[in-house]
Amino acid sequence: MTTAGWIPSLVVLILGFLATASNGHYLDQFYCGPDNCYELLGVNRESTKHEIAKSYRQLARKFHPDLHHGAEQKQVAEESFKKIATAYEVLKDEESRTDYNYMLDNPQAYYAHFYRYYRRKTKIDVRLVVIVTISIISCIQYVSRWQRYDTAIKYFMSLPKYRNKAQEIINQTQSDGNGLSSNASKQRAKASKAEMKKEHDRRIREVIENNMDIQGAYAKPEITDILWIQLFLLPYTVGRYLWWVARWIWKFNVCKQPYGRDEQLYLVRRNMKLTAVQFDAIELDTVEQFLRQELWVKSNFDRWKIEQENEKKKQMADNPRYKAFRRYMKNHGPGRLTFEE
Repeated sequence: MTTAGWIPSLVVLILGFLATASNGHYLDQFYCGPDNCYELLGVNRESTKHEIAKSYRQLARKFHPDLHHGAEQKQVAEESFKKIATAYEVLKDEESRTDYNYMLDNPQAYYAHFYRYYRRKTKIDVRLVVIVTISIISCIQYVSRWQRYDTAIKYFMSLPKYRNKAQEIINQTQSDGNGLSSNASKQRAKASKAEMKKEHDRRIREVIENNMDIQGAYAKPEITDILWIQLFLLPYTVGRYLWWVARWIWKFNVCKQPYGRDEQLYLVRRNMKLTAVQFDAIELDTVEQFLRQELWVKSNFDRWKIEQENEKKKQMADNPRYKAFRRYMKNHGPGRLTFEE
């Protein structure tokens, strides 16, 4: 649902709850309040639009405040004039009149009345809705990608393997630079244990960020990943894709040239039905094994897939939990639920 749909729906829920809590006296706030719009204008539901307009003009001349003298008479006329004007605003528009008739026929449908009323009252420029929606998605997208990247870095920092390697790089850098400077040594001597640990973790993180090549969904976010930039670059992206397709057809379908490494990886990923992010998350050694097995060839991939499925079945067959499950299904069947196991 777009932002344009959220606003009326939210109002519907809030006001609907208030209407229910107030014993259903919602008519006092919408349309003509406790009065009947048709009766205020002296017409009925079968009256035409012309008849409603004619009756409104006659009553407007009769109750116009400028035609009455005296404070009390003027005040009464002004209130009547406002009611007549409100009734005409409701009935002159076909959509508003249809919604009002629906309310008269279905007074118990609280939520439907609120939705119909605010759907017309809440007029939002579609262009503004699109801009706000894209901006919100872009912000959430960028922040969430940074959170995933930060999670990945913290995970690597918690592993002794990567932490020790980062410490080796730090020690090597310090030895190549002939140790810390005198000012740095003095500052380090004055620092507390908490500050020293914080500084140490910062340097460990910096080394890991500079040396780890994180791929997939946890990769370091780029500004080009957000939706706004992707939409801005959409013409270029489409043009580049069409050029890539034409080049592929010419090189490999027409000229019958052999596939390069990038083309082989693309075919492997397509055979596995993985996205680029999912495929990039696979270990490099595993990817190299895919290439050695020539899985870009469809027949090789089909054979490899069958082998993987058979291997998985074999592992499941040797699994005690799976054996117990099969034994249960054999004895009791899928349609019976017991507490014996």
